[in-house]
Amino acid sequence: MYSIKLNDISTRASKDVDKNETKGKLVSILEELDDLQNLLYAESKHCLLIVIQGMDASGKDGAVRNVFGKLNPQGVMVKSYKAPTAEELAHDFLWRVHSHSPAKGMIQIFNRSHYEDILVTRVHKWCDDKLARKRMKAINDFEKLLVEHNNTSILKFYLHVSPEEQQKRLQERIRDPKKQWKYNENDFSEAKLWGQYMSMYEDCFENCNDVPWTIVPADQNWYKEYVIAKAVRNVLKDFDMQFPGLKK
Repeated sequence: MYSIKLNDISTRASKDVDKNETKGKLVSILEELDDLQNLLYAESKHCLLIVIQGMDASGKDGAVRNVFGKLNPQGVMVKSYKAPTAEELAHDFLWRVHSHSPAKGMIQIFNRSHYEDILVTRVHKWCDDKLARKRMKAINDFEKLLVEHNNTSILKFYLHVSPEEQQKRLQERIRDPKKQWKYNENDFSEAKLWGQYMSMYEDCFENCNDVPWTIVPADQNWYKEYVIAKAVRNVLKDFDMQFPGLKK
């Protein structure tokens, strides 16, 4: 059985990882990503779905901006999932997600995702275990559908931040004028439910792992971005893509 215990995984890079060297590698990887994304778009045979999950202030927005921000915007789409609207709640929980799955040639990023419906909903008791199990099966089937019927590769990242670093970043949203727009009083009450969230995430990792999760140490933004960029670069290289020839 696929089992992840978040308490056993560090939220920081190992001590033998050099910060400056890693930042240098990241620059090179981002240059590769630019070329690979252009090739992906031109060939239009594959597509990539990137799921980014994490607690508040784990660095999801920063990862999107700093890893994908310099790519061609014609070939990258970002969808951020907030609380469902009344219309969305009137449909099945995947209804609002499926239309945002990537077309061939595209990179689609989910900033939060369909996994919210087995995470926050369970923590707040809006979804019981029986319903959660049904949703997990539906999620696995949905991801299998994308992989098998649209040549989609899926990368799922959990940004693993420590509660101490989270509190530091939440406080920065109060003090720093450039970050005050992110402030949400509710983030502090959600942070008090840390243990429940960790439990629900671990259950999610165990039961929704047909597409495996990458646990990304997220206390240091430079390392978080390196891990994500490297994984994306490796997947795109594995596509073994070629530019199309002249159209006849």
